[in-house]
Amino acid sequence: MKQNENTKYVKLGITGAAVLAFGFAIMYILNQSKNIAAGIQLVFNILKPFLYGALIAYLLAPICNRMDERFLKWFPKATEKQKKGLKFLSIAIAVICAVTIVVLLILLILPQVWDSTVKIIKILPARLAYCNRMIDQLLKDQPELQTYFNHFSSQVENGLNDVLKANSSMMTTIQGIVNNITVQLIEVLSVFKNMFLGFLIAVYLLASRKLFGAQAKLLLYGIFPNKWAKIIEEEVHYTDKMFNGFFVGKIIDSAIIGLICFAGTTLLGFESAAFISVVIGVTNIIPFFGPFIGAIPCALLLLLGRNPWDALYFLIFIVILQQVDGNIIGPKILGNTTGVSSFWVLFSILLFGGLWGLVGMVIAVPLFGVIYDIIRKLTARGLKRNRHEEMMQEYNEKFHEEPEETETTQKDAFSKKINAKINEYIDKNVNNK
Repeated sequence: MKQNENTKYVKLGITGAAVLAFGFAIMYILNQSKNIAAGIQLVFNILKPFLYGALIAYLLAPICNRMDERFLKWFPKATEKQKKGLKFLSIAIAVICAVTIVVLLILLILPQVWDSTVKIIKILPARLAYCNRMIDQLLKDQPELQTYFNHFSSQVENGLNDVLKANSSMMTTIQGIVNNITVQLIEVLSVFKNMFLGFLIAVYLLASRKLFGAQAKLLLYGIFPNKWAKIIEEEVHYTDKMFNGFFVGKIIDSAIIGLICFAGTTLLGFESAAFISVVIGVTNIIPFFGPFIGAIPCALLLLLGRNPWDALYFLIFIVILQQVDGNIIGPKILGNTTGVSSFWVLFSILLFGGLWGLVGMVIAVPLFGVIYDIIRKLTARGLKRNRHEEMMQEYNEKFHEEPEETETTQKDAFSKKINAKINEYIDKNVNNK
């Protein structure tokens, strides 16, 4: 009896020591959080080319898999050496196409950005003078408001003068501007350097993608028990399918929106139609907030152009275009790819956008779809373990009933065909990775 009590106290002591050690570890991590974050940021900056390469390889892998299939069908009697040559040919075609698209977009955007900047610099003084005249005209019959506005303008002007006087000389101001431009130029060159290295790394990753997949599987089954390894492998495949389905559909949808925007802005006679269409098409990849993020700077650009009323017409056009996209084009291409409701879409975009900025907004929906799927599976297993399967059945019957086939659902045959094609394309490429 006494031995059992001693064993009990020993176990309690070990448990208490473990809890104290865990608490001290948490306190140490919290105290060193800034240093840990700085270390993670340093490693992240060093590995940026590899992250770029991994992203490029992930986006190009489905194209390479599809071309590999085509080449094997066209050359069924190819030797192993010829198959390797065909594999590198498919990688070269995919990379060349991607580089061509990037270069064309840069060549399309940069000249128009330069022209727009020059136009804004030339027209801005006249626009400011026009705004002052308009404000004076509006405040002509309101002397109190005019006095307040004049006082506010003088305060702003004095503030600007104080800022200029704070610098010891004009040379200091010029030096500060040059330093800022130099920093921005270095950052732009760094992005191009990382993209160049990323494409080189992507070639190596694409060439060894099946080898890396096999090594990852060996590592997975070597570390975890069979049960957990199978669960993790299944979830990784689901994650891959979720992200592929979302990005493939979203890229197709954004390309269509960009083309429609280019046609509409050209017909309406807006300035910089190509540049505006590229901005709208690219930002459309971001769900929910993307159209607003792209439309606001484009509207400001038109506001400072030859006809300021074009900004209002453009905003009306974008609202109509996004309604068409949200109710017709988007559902036909994407369907309900992620299985996430509109509320959780908004929640995920705000959450991950706040954490990781624009990148977080882009990956928010598929990432939350994966998290949602994991929670759903854990809940189902918990209910099964606690013998409450009827609760899940009642929930599905009440909130997830299968709709009866009506004339409306029959008219959606085109949407089902597109979704089936996309899912078939994703399944083939995911299985071949």
